[in-house]
Amino acid sequence: MSHHAPAVLFSKTTQPTMFTLIVLASVSAIAMNTFLPSLPNMAQHYNTSAAIMGLAVGTYLGASAIIQIIAGPLADLYGRRPIILWSIAIFTLASFAIIHTTSLGAFFALRAVQAIAASAMILSRAIVRDTTDAVTAGSKIAYVTMGMSVAPMLTPALGGYIDTFFGWQGNFWALGFIGMFVWILAYLDQGETAAASTNNVWGQFKQYPTLLSSRRFWGYCLASAFGSGAFFAYLGGAPFVGGVIYGLPPEALGIYFGAPALGYFAGNFLSGRYSVRVGSDKMVVVGLIITLSGLVMSIAVDAAHLDSALTFFGFMTFVGLGNGMTIPNATAGMLSVRPDLAGTASGLGSSVMIGGGAALSALAGIMLRPDNGALVLNTIMATSVAIGLICILYVMRRNRILNTP
Repeated sequence: MSHHAPAVLFSKTTQPTMFTLIVLASVSAIAMNTFLPSLPNMAQHYNTSAAIMGLAVGTYLGASAIIQIIAGPLADLYGRRPIILWSIAIFTLASFAIIHTTSLGAFFALRAVQAIAASAMILSRAIVRDTTDAVTAGSKIAYVTMGMSVAPMLTPALGGYIDTFFGWQGNFWALGFIGMFVWILAYLDQGETAAASTNNVWGQFKQYPTLLSSRRFWGYCLASAFGSGAFFAYLGGAPFVGGVIYGLPPEALGIYFGAPALGYFAGNFLSGRYSVRVGSDKMVVVGLIITLSGLVMSIAVDAAHLDSALTFFGFMTFVGLGNGMTIPNATAGMLSVRPDLAGTASGLGSSVMIGGGAALSALAGIMLRPDNGALVLNTIMATSVAIGLICILYVMRRNRILNTP
């Protein structure tokens, strides 16, 4: 890590302020969640079913996974600032363009283009690693993520109100104006933090084998992916469990569904406060144990036939709490393997997490049945977390070996 001047608001020569990092990290989540209440109206507009329209989420996730693999190395080569500015500009134009689409194919294509906003998320983490030593990176990433976690809690409700008064197009007008605001903020406040690179484009992408051959990188990456995999499986299965098994109406399901977000906010706060004192690796272990404990208790309650919507979603707060401790610290570990490739590592790690999460989400959707859906979902989630715990324990063992004289 090279020395960087302290952040000064609206200075293009210093590292960005915490506010700017939080905003950059939040754009992707805002773009993914804001328009969800508009899906039924959009289905009517495009003359398709709500199920087909729901693929807009999968399209966004799949495209963002690919984009992050590309954006990381480009940011290590050309710098964080230009990649962020270009990404937000393209996101803004795509948001405005969606308003005028008349075909479903055009909408999905532009929705994939919108996913370029994910570049800002992964690069906000890389910027933290550029400007912070490995010991405190997990803490700072946690505070950034804590601020970011507010977005998915608030934006769906906001999107519903916008749809009511302005139609589904109103949400994409809003996303376009948000993109303009973020671009201006980044232009004024995002100083370059990456060290100059002497590589060319092909040479930068050839750095991938350096990370792919690192067992420590894969350990951190998979610990984060399998730990967060529980949440992605929840996204795929919880609507079925809440609506079909426990018979919750949509408005009640919407309230219950946000339970992990509350835990996630608290977990990020704990990470920010204690990661430096406890150590990132131990925080990952504690986070995974908390997640697994909540799921095991939920399985036990289900097996005793004492389960209800309140118990099922109540135990999901443990998933959010554990993820809030696991993801920032595992991410800091990934970026510490090769600090000079922080952008590449952040993009690859996030891509693996999202790709694996999408697979677990689909698996949950396929396997759930009305007679055992809650138990099956809990089991899928617990298995994923247990594998993540094995991965981080391996990393800790590997770190002890490497640090032994």
